[in-house]
Amino acid sequence: MNDFAKVNGVYGGYFTSDFPARETVQVSALPKFVNVEITVIAMV
Repeated sequence: MNDFAKVNGVYGGYFTSDFPARETVQVSALPKFVNVEITVIAMV
């Protein structure tokens, strides 16, 4: 959550309108000590 503003800034650089669905989840630790977990929601 400490990097939420940074991640949000990058997100905003890729999408300027019709923002795709997204989620924010806080956890104590992620596997392999990564800093970000990304979930993809796709519609065909």
